[in-house]
Amino acid sequence: MQDDILQLAYEVSHVTRDKIHLIASVMSEARFLAINTRIEAARAGQAGVAFGLLADEMGRISSRIIQISNELRTATDASTKKLRDAGSDLLLNSRGERMTDLALNAVDLIDRNLYERSCDVRWWATDSAVVQALEEATPDAYRHARERLATILKSYTVYTDLFIADANGKVVVCGRPERHPGLMGRDMSREDWFVNAMRTRNGDEYAVADVRRFPALDETPVAIYSTAIRAGGQEQGQALGVLGIAFDWAPQAEGIVKGVRLAENEKAHTRVMLVDANRRVLASSNDAGILSETFNFRADGPRGFYCQGDKLIAYALTPGYETYKGLGWYGVIETTV
Repeated sequence: MQDDILQLAYEVSHVTRDKIHLIASVMSEARFLAINTRIEAARAGQAGVAFGLLADEMGRISSRIIQISNELRTATDASTKKLRDAGSDLLLNSRGERMTDLALNAVDLIDRNLYERSCDVRWWATDSAVVQALEEATPDAYRHARERLATILKSYTVYTDLFIADANGKVVVCGRPERHPGLMGRDMSREDWFVNAMRTRNGDEYAVADVRRFPALDETPVAIYSTAIRAGGQEQGQALGVLGIAFDWAPQAEGIVKGVRLAENEKAHTRVMLVDANRRVLASSNDAGILSETFNFRADGPRGFYCQGDKLIAYALTPGYETYKGLGWYGVIETTV
Protein backbone atom coordinates (compact mmCIF):
# COMPACT_ATOMS: atom_id res chain seq x y z
CA MET A 1 0.00 0.00 0.00
CA GLN A 2 2.79 2.44 0.89
CA ASP A 3 4.55 1.63 -2.39
CA ASP A 4 1.35 2.43 -4.29
CA ILE A 5 0.79 5.74 -2.46
CA LEU A 6 4.35 6.91 -3.04
CA GLN A 7 4.25 5.84 -6.67
CA LEU A 8 1.04 7.82 -7.13
CA ALA A 9 2.63 10.85 -5.46
CA TYR A 10 5.62 10.62 -7.80
CA GLU A 11 3.32 10.38 -10.81
CA VAL A 12 1.35 13.45 -9.68
CA SER A 13 4.62 15.32 -9.30
CA HIS A 14 5.77 14.32 -12.78
CA VAL A 15 2.43 15.35 -14.30
CA THR A 16 2.59 18.70 -12.50
CA ARG A 17 6.08 19.44 -13.81
CA ASP A 18 5.05 18.48 -17.34
CA LYS A 19 2.02 20.76 -17.22
CA ILE A 20 4.09 23.65 -15.83
CA HIS A 21 6.52 23.19 -18.68
CA LEU A 22 3.64 23.19 -21.15
CA ILE A 23 2.18 26.42 -19.66
CA ALA A 24 5.59 28.10 -19.87
CA SER A 25 5.94 26.99 -23.48
CA VAL A 26 2.51 28.38 -24.42
CA MET A 27 3.25 31.65 -22.63
CA SER A 28 6.55 31.93 -24.48
CA GLU A 29 4.65 31.60 -27.75
CA ALA A 30 2.15 34.20 -26.55
CA ARG A 31 4.99 36.59 -25.69
CA PHE A 32 6.52 36.19 -29.14
CA LEU A 33 3.08 36.76 -30.64
CA ALA A 34 2.78 39.95 -28.57
CA ILE A 35 6.14 41.16 -29.85
CA ASN A 36 5.09 40.54 -33.44
CA THR A 37 1.80 42.31 -32.77
CA ARG A 38 3.63 45.39 -31.47
CA ILE A 39 5.80 45.43 -34.58
CA GLU A 40 2.77 45.26 -36.85
CA ALA A 41 0.99 47.92 -34.76
CA ALA A 42 3.95 50.27 -35.16
CA ARG A 43 3.84 49.79 -38.93
CA ALA A 44 0.13 50.62 -38.95
CA GLY A 45 0.79 53.96 -37.29
CA GLN A 46 -2.10 55.68 -35.49
CA ALA A 47 -4.51 52.93 -36.55
CA GLY A 48 -2.44 50.33 -34.72
CA VAL A 49 -2.12 52.15 -31.42
CA ALA A 50 -4.88 50.11 -29.73
CA PHE A 51 -3.33 46.88 -30.93
CA GLY A 52 0.04 48.04 -29.61
CA LEU A 53 -1.43 48.64 -26.12
CA LEU A 54 -3.07 45.17 -26.21
CA ALA A 55 0.20 43.62 -27.33
CA ASP A 56 2.05 45.30 -24.44
CA GLU A 57 -0.48 43.95 -21.95
CA MET A 58 -0.25 40.46 -23.47
CA GLY A 59 3.53 40.60 -23.19
CA ARG A 60 3.37 41.71 -19.54
CA ILE A 61 0.88 38.96 -18.64
CA SER A 62 2.92 36.33 -20.50
CA SER A 63 6.11 37.36 -18.73
CA ARG A 64 4.36 37.23 -15.36
CA ILE A 65 2.89 33.79 -16.05
CA ILE A 66 6.30 32.51 -17.19
CA GLN A 67 7.81 33.88 -13.95
CA ILE A 68 5.12 32.15 -11.90
CA SER A 69 5.70 28.92 -13.85
CA ASN A 70 9.42 29.06 -13.13
CA GLU A 71 8.78 29.68 -9.43
CA LEU A 72 6.27 26.83 -9.33
CA ARG A 73 8.70 24.50 -11.12
CA THR A 74 11.44 25.31 -8.61
CA ALA A 75 9.08 24.76 -5.69
CA THR A 76 7.72 21.53 -7.21
CA ASP A 77 11.21 20.15 -7.84
CA ALA A 78 12.22 20.89 -4.24
CA SER A 79 9.04 19.34 -2.85
CA THR A 80 9.42 16.32 -5.11
CA LYS A 81 12.97 15.74 -3.84
CA LYS A 82 11.75 15.98 -0.25
CA LEU A 83 8.90 13.64 -1.05
CA ARG A 84 11.22 11.17 -2.73
CA ASP A 85 13.68 11.25 0.17
CA ALA A 86 10.92 10.97 2.75
CA GLY A 87 9.26 8.21 0.76
CA SER A 88 12.51 6.28 0.42
CA ASP A 89 13.13 6.58 4.16
CA LEU A 90 9.58 5.50 4.88
CA LEU A 91 9.87 2.50 2.60
CA LEU A 92 13.27 1.54 4.02
CA ASN A 93 12.04 1.81 7.61
CA SER A 94 8.87 -0.08 6.80
CA ARG A 95 10.78 -2.84 5.03
CA GLY A 96 13.45 -2.93 7.72
CA GLU A 97 10.86 -3.33 10.47
CA ARG A 98 9.11 -6.05 8.49
CA MET A 99 12.37 -7.95 7.93
CA THR A 100 13.21 -7.58 11.62
CA ASP A 101 9.83 -9.03 12.55
CA LEU A 102 10.43 -11.95 10.18
CA ALA A 103 13.88 -12.54 11.69
CA LEU A 104 12.37 -12.54 15.18
CA ASN A 105 9.65 -14.94 14.08
CA ALA A 106 12.26 -17.36 12.67
CA VAL A 107 14.36 -17.49 15.84
CA ASP A 108 11.23 -17.60 17.99
CA LEU A 109 9.96 -20.63 16.09
CA ILE A 110 13.19 -22.55 16.62
CA ASP A 111 13.20 -21.56 20.30
CA ARG A 112 9.70 -22.92 20.76
CA ASN A 113 10.84 -26.13 19.09
CA LEU A 114 13.93 -26.40 21.28
CA TYR A 115 11.94 -25.64 24.42
CA GLU A 116 10.07 -28.89 23.77
CA ARG A 117 13.41 -30.72 23.50
CA SER A 118 14.41 -29.44 26.95
CA CYS A 119 11.12 -30.78 28.30
CA ASP A 120 11.54 -34.15 26.56
CA VAL A 121 14.98 -34.88 27.97
CA ARG A 122 13.94 -34.09 31.56
CA TRP A 123 10.82 -36.22 31.22
CA TRP A 124 12.44 -39.26 29.63
CA ALA A 125 15.31 -39.24 32.14
CA THR A 126 12.74 -40.26 34.79
CA ASP A 127 11.39 -43.19 32.74
CA SER A 128 11.64 -46.36 34.81
CA ALA A 129 13.38 -48.31 32.02
CA VAL A 130 16.00 -45.58 31.65
CA VAL A 131 16.64 -45.33 35.39
CA GLN A 132 16.82 -49.13 35.83
CA ALA A 133 19.37 -49.41 33.04
CA LEU A 134 21.89 -47.56 35.19
CA GLU A 135 20.71 -48.82 38.56
CA GLU A 136 20.91 -52.49 37.56
CA ALA A 137 23.47 -52.29 34.73
CA THR A 138 22.50 -55.75 33.44
CA PRO A 139 22.01 -56.95 29.86
CA ASP A 140 18.28 -57.32 30.48
CA ALA A 141 18.01 -53.81 31.89
CA TYR A 142 19.96 -52.42 28.92
CA ARG A 143 17.75 -54.34 26.47
CA HIS A 144 14.58 -53.05 28.13
CA ALA A 145 15.88 -49.47 28.02
CA ARG A 146 16.86 -49.86 24.35
CA GLU A 147 13.36 -51.04 23.50
CA ARG A 148 11.89 -48.11 25.38
CA LEU A 149 14.10 -45.58 23.56
CA ALA A 150 13.29 -47.23 20.22
CA THR A 151 9.58 -46.88 20.96
CA ILE A 152 10.03 -43.17 21.73
CA LEU A 153 11.96 -42.64 18.49
CA LYS A 154 9.10 -44.08 16.45
CA SER A 155 6.81 -41.33 17.71
CA TYR A 156 9.32 -38.49 17.95
CA THR A 157 10.76 -38.26 14.46
CA VAL A 158 12.70 -35.08 15.19
CA TYR A 159 15.46 -37.10 16.88
CA THR A 160 18.41 -38.82 15.26
CA ASP A 161 18.96 -41.01 18.31
CA LEU A 162 18.60 -41.21 22.11
CA PHE A 163 21.35 -42.67 24.27
CA ILE A 164 22.34 -43.40 27.84
CA ALA A 165 25.86 -42.91 29.19
CA ASP A 166 26.94 -44.23 32.56
CA ALA A 167 28.67 -42.13 35.21
CA ASN A 168 32.03 -42.65 33.44
CA GLY A 169 30.66 -41.33 30.15
CA LYS A 170 30.44 -44.68 28.36
CA VAL A 171 27.37 -45.13 26.13
CA VAL A 172 25.65 -48.29 27.34
CA VAL A 173 22.30 -47.96 25.53
CA CYS A 174 21.03 -46.23 22.38
CA GLY A 175 17.74 -46.39 20.58
CA ARG A 176 19.17 -47.23 17.15
CA PRO A 177 22.25 -49.44 17.62
CA GLU A 178 21.84 -50.98 14.17
CA ARG A 179 21.96 -47.53 12.54
CA HIS A 180 24.65 -46.04 14.79
CA PRO A 181 26.90 -48.92 15.87
CA GLY A 182 29.75 -46.48 16.54
CA LEU A 183 27.73 -44.90 19.31
CA MET A 184 27.68 -47.98 21.56
CA GLY A 185 30.58 -48.06 24.00
CA ARG A 186 31.78 -44.60 22.96
CA ASP A 187 33.46 -42.46 25.60
CA MET A 188 31.50 -39.22 26.06
CA SER A 189 33.20 -38.14 29.30
CA ARG A 190 34.80 -35.07 27.67
CA GLU A 191 31.72 -33.90 25.82
CA ASP A 192 30.33 -30.64 27.15
CA TRP A 193 26.78 -31.95 27.15
CA PHE A 194 27.84 -34.92 29.31
CA VAL A 195 29.99 -32.91 31.73
CA ASN A 196 27.35 -30.19 32.17
CA ALA A 197 24.54 -32.72 32.60
CA MET A 198 26.45 -34.49 35.37
CA ARG A 199 26.84 -31.11 37.09
CA THR A 200 23.11 -30.39 37.16
CA ARG A 201 21.84 -29.96 40.70
CA ASN A 202 18.42 -31.54 40.26
CA GLY A 203 15.99 -33.01 37.77
CA ASP A 204 14.74 -29.60 36.67
CA GLU A 205 18.08 -28.67 35.13
CA TYR A 206 19.46 -29.73 31.77
CA ALA A 207 22.35 -29.04 29.42
CA VAL A 208 22.53 -28.31 25.71
CA ALA A 209 25.36 -28.15 23.19
CA ASP A 210 25.43 -25.92 20.14
CA VAL A 211 24.68 -27.55 16.80
CA ARG A 212 27.54 -29.54 15.32
CA ARG A 213 28.21 -32.59 13.20
CA PHE A 214 28.47 -35.63 15.43
CA PRO A 215 30.91 -38.33 14.24
CA ALA A 216 29.12 -41.20 16.00
CA LEU A 217 25.88 -40.19 14.25
CA ASP A 218 27.27 -40.30 10.72
CA GLU A 219 28.33 -36.63 10.88
CA THR A 220 24.68 -35.62 11.07
CA PRO A 221 24.20 -32.04 12.37
CA VAL A 222 22.54 -32.33 15.76
CA ALA A 223 21.84 -30.33 18.89
CA ILE A 224 22.29 -32.58 21.91
CA TYR A 225 20.12 -31.97 24.96
CA SER A 226 21.02 -33.84 28.12
CA THR A 227 20.29 -34.20 31.79
CA ALA A 228 21.36 -36.48 34.62
CA ILE A 229 19.56 -39.76 35.17
CA ARG A 230 18.98 -39.85 38.91
CA ALA A 231 18.55 -42.67 41.38
CA GLY A 232 14.93 -43.73 41.66
CA GLY A 233 13.99 -41.16 39.03
CA GLN A 234 13.82 -38.66 41.88
CA GLU A 235 14.36 -34.95 41.35
CA GLN A 236 17.07 -34.79 44.02
CA GLY A 237 18.43 -38.30 43.45
CA GLN A 238 22.09 -39.12 42.92
CA ALA A 239 23.31 -38.68 39.34
CA LEU A 240 23.89 -42.16 37.90
CA GLY A 241 24.71 -41.09 34.37
CA VAL A 242 23.29 -39.03 31.53
CA LEU A 243 20.48 -39.23 28.98
CA GLY A 244 21.38 -37.53 25.71
CA ILE A 245 18.88 -36.79 22.95
CA ALA A 246 20.16 -35.78 19.51
CA PHE A 247 17.81 -33.32 17.85
CA ASP A 248 17.92 -33.77 14.06
CA TRP A 249 18.80 -30.18 13.28
CA ALA A 250 18.91 -29.82 9.48
CA PRO A 251 15.34 -30.67 8.40
CA GLN A 252 13.74 -28.74 11.27
CA ALA A 253 15.85 -25.60 10.80
CA GLU A 254 15.54 -25.73 7.01
CA GLY A 255 11.76 -25.75 7.28
CA ILE A 256 11.90 -22.56 9.34
CA VAL A 257 14.34 -20.46 7.28
CA LYS A 258 12.80 -21.51 3.99
CA GLY A 259 9.29 -21.05 5.30
CA VAL A 260 9.63 -17.34 6.09
CA ARG A 261 6.86 -15.46 4.29
CA LEU A 262 8.63 -13.37 1.71
CA ALA A 263 7.03 -11.74 -1.33
CA GLU A 264 7.75 -13.54 -4.58
CA ASN A 265 9.91 -10.67 -5.83
CA GLU A 266 12.00 -10.83 -2.62
CA LYS A 267 12.87 -14.51 -2.56
CA ALA A 268 15.58 -14.45 -5.23
CA HIS A 269 17.70 -11.83 -3.45
CA THR A 270 16.94 -12.51 0.22
CA ARG A 271 18.80 -14.82 2.59
CA VAL A 272 17.25 -15.95 5.88
CA MET A 273 19.60 -17.35 8.52
CA LEU A 274 19.81 -18.65 12.05
CA VAL A 275 23.19 -17.91 13.63
CA ASP A 276 24.63 -18.79 17.02
CA ALA A 277 26.12 -16.45 19.63
CA ASN A 278 29.44 -16.51 17.75
CA ARG A 279 27.72 -15.57 14.47
CA ARG A 280 28.22 -19.05 13.02
CA VAL A 281 25.57 -19.85 10.41
CA LEU A 282 23.39 -22.68 11.72
CA ALA A 283 20.80 -22.61 8.94
CA SER A 284 20.47 -20.66 5.70
CA SER A 285 17.65 -20.40 3.19
CA ASN A 286 20.12 -20.63 0.29
CA ASP A 287 21.87 -23.67 1.86
CA ALA A 288 25.22 -21.82 1.87
CA GLY A 289 27.77 -21.73 4.69
CA ILE A 290 25.87 -23.97 7.11
CA LEU A 291 28.09 -24.71 10.14
CA SER A 292 31.11 -23.30 8.30
CA GLU A 293 30.45 -19.60 7.64
CA THR A 294 30.68 -16.76 10.15
CA PHE A 295 28.19 -14.05 9.23
CA ASN A 296 29.36 -10.89 10.95
CA PHE A 297 26.74 -8.22 11.45
CA ARG A 298 26.36 -5.18 13.68
CA ALA A 299 23.92 -5.74 16.52
CA ASP A 300 23.23 -2.50 18.40
CA GLY A 301 20.48 -4.06 20.49
CA PRO A 302 18.28 -7.15 20.74
CA ARG A 303 16.72 -6.33 17.37
CA GLY A 304 17.12 -3.86 14.54
CA PHE A 305 18.25 -3.29 10.96
CA TYR A 306 20.74 -1.23 8.97
CA CYS A 307 22.01 -0.76 5.42
CA GLN A 308 25.42 -1.85 4.28
CA GLY A 309 26.09 -0.94 0.67
CA ASP A 310 23.16 -2.23 -1.34
CA LYS A 311 22.18 -4.70 1.41
CA LEU A 312 19.67 -4.38 4.22
CA ILE A 313 20.57 -6.46 7.27
CA ALA A 314 17.81 -7.20 9.81
CA TYR A 315 18.38 -9.19 12.98
CA ALA A 316 16.62 -10.29 16.17
CA LEU A 317 18.08 -11.94 19.27
CA THR A 318 16.35 -15.00 20.65
CA PRO A 319 13.80 -13.97 23.30
CA GLY A 320 13.71 -17.48 24.76
CA TYR A 321 10.49 -19.33 25.40
CA GLU A 322 8.93 -20.30 28.73
CA THR A 323 11.76 -21.79 30.83
CA TYR A 324 14.07 -22.07 27.81
CA LYS A 325 16.43 -19.08 27.92
CA GLY A 326 17.93 -19.68 24.53
CA LEU A 327 21.61 -19.82 23.59
CA GLY A 328 22.13 -16.28 22.33
CA TRP A 329 21.10 -17.18 18.80
CA TYR A 330 19.84 -14.67 16.24
CA GLY A 331 17.46 -14.70 13.35
CA VAL A 332 19.12 -12.73 10.53
CA ILE A 333 17.85 -11.61 7.12
CA GLU A 334 20.02 -10.14 4.37
CA THR A 335 18.23 -8.64 1.38
CA THR A 336 18.88 -6.20 -1.45
CA VAL A 337 17.77 -2.63 -0.82
